[in-house]
Amino acid sequence: MKIVVVGGTGLIGSQVVALLRERGHEVVAASPSTGVDAFTGAGLADALTGADVVVDVSNSPSFEDGPALDFFTRSARNLFEAEGAAGVRHHVVLSIVGVDRVPDYGYYRAKVAQEEALRASGIPYSIVRATQFFEFIAPVMDMSTQDGRVRLPSARLRPIASADVAAAVAEAAQGAPSGAVREIAGPDVLALPRLGEITLAAKPDGRTVVVDETVGPFAGMPEGVLVGGDSAHTSATGYEEWLKRN
Repeated sequence: MKIVVVGGTGLIGSQVVALLRERGHEVVAASPSTGVDAFTGAGLADALTGADVVVDVSNSPSFEDGPALDFFTRSARNLFEAEGAAGVRHHVVLSIVGVDRVPDYGYYRAKVAQEEALRASGIPYSIVRATQFFEFIAPVMDMSTQDGRVRLPSARLRPIASADVAAAVAEAAQGAPSGAVREIAGPDVLALPRLGEITLAAKPDGRTVVVDETVGPFAGMPEGVLVGGDSAHTSATGYEEWLKRN
């Protein structure tokens, strides 16, 4: 199959591209750096010529409400128009567990709008919703550090390795359109401060962790949103195991 991976040079996209190529597919890594820009539409028609599947793992360059909404909705319109012209038979999008449960969080509203546009497009689809990536824990800690203390709210997460997310997305791309949402999550539910403690135990740098419900991107997040439902498919890779390898 010919599979176009939008966002194909990013953290998830580059891994999806590698997995699909290993399995013998013709894969196009589509991103602005390769001359394909879903947001502007540049290069889409050529990239999608002859494509069977489009995988969208692109991300907004801004997490602010307006720019994120504009990015996801405009990119979706351009993609669906090009996919319709090219006869694409399956569109796979990566989204976020709990995305439809936080209406006051602008970035999540933008992802919901992206999902809604896909459902209305008429293109057969599969939606993969993942919990937060292991790779996101350290940046969250960094942005929440003040005077040598990592201030984190007590929100519970069930984070997942990006490699396991990429594997699930690649699997969806090779299968038939589900017309549904599949949730994927890591094996363990842990409070964010505990994740911070585990991180600093593995890679000590002099910082300590304190609980502060007012700091960081997960402050005020409703209980359970970052964990996923009971039907979520869980991966085998635990956070401590992953830290030892990275």
